Amino acid sequence: MSPPRAAGAAGRERSASDFLESVPRRWITLYIPLGIFLFVLLFPFYWMAVTSLKPNAELLDHERNPFWVVAPTLAHFKKLLFDTQYPRWLWNTLLVSVASTVLSLGAAVLAAYAIERLRFKGSRLVGLLVFLSYLVPPAILFIPLSSLVFELGLFDTPFALILTYPTALIPFCTWLLMGYFRTIPFELEECALMDGASRLAVLYRIILPLSLPGLISAGIFAFTLSWNEFIYALTFISSSETKTLPVGVVTELVEGDVYHWGPLMAGALLGSLPVAVAYSFLVEYYVSGMTGAVKE
Repeated sequence: MSPPRAAGAAGRERSASDFLESVPRRWITLYIPLGIFLFVLLFPFYWMAVTSLKPNAELLDHERNPFWVVAPTLAHFKKLLFDTQYPRWLWNTLLVSVASTVLSLGAAVLAAYAIERLRFKGSRLVGLLVFLSYLVPPAILFIPLSSLVFELGLFDTPFALILTYPTALIPFCTWLLMGYFRTIPFELEECALMDGASRLAVLYRIILPLSLPGLISAGIFAFTLSWNEFIYALTFISSSETKTLPVGVVTELVEGDVYHWGPLMAGALLGSLPVAVAYSFLVEYYVSGMTGAVKE
């Protein structure tokens, strides 16, 4: 390349670099899209918070101050926490979600390890069928599951949900862990087997510690789905003291055509906080678990 052309190319590269580093460019490519994303993401939480703090007079005034509170009140939170079974619903939801997540992860770890590491004939087909079972709509499954729940005498008990939620959680968690186990080098397992370690020892001492991000990712998914599940909870639970959070808030705070919007939004806001906190603290593990973090 001749010196004039080289100088021209270098000048164009510098001008392009200067343009990319300029303030207007950063606003267009970073700040404005990020601001729009944050607005869309956080506005529902803001709306729930504003509605839950508004007195009834402001809630019924649709023409003045729709997006902020003039005279905030905690009356809706008081009604929710002390005049309803909301603390009980919260405890039921936590119990069911944690128990379902533990059961699902235990089964998914064993299934994913067997499919990916034991290398038996037809393992890929089994893995595909496991994932395809996750695609079956819950609206189809709850009909035969309801008959099973009634026959076992589990209707209107937390065990009805703890035993039915894994039907949807185990297939996806298994598929997710299969992809993560695939990123772990086989040499680590082979060395341990040559040293006399059993399959269970390899699983619990080598595979699981290396798969911690994948386990956390699958656990977050299972916990979130259990926390927000509605169809099974509505079908298998009837008494107020046994209901979970999504069903209790919708069924107990709506009387005919009367919607108690203040307590409804307060219940939705408090119910969304545990999942939001879990994601905020474990987001790095969640991302690495979805992409695979162990490389050869």
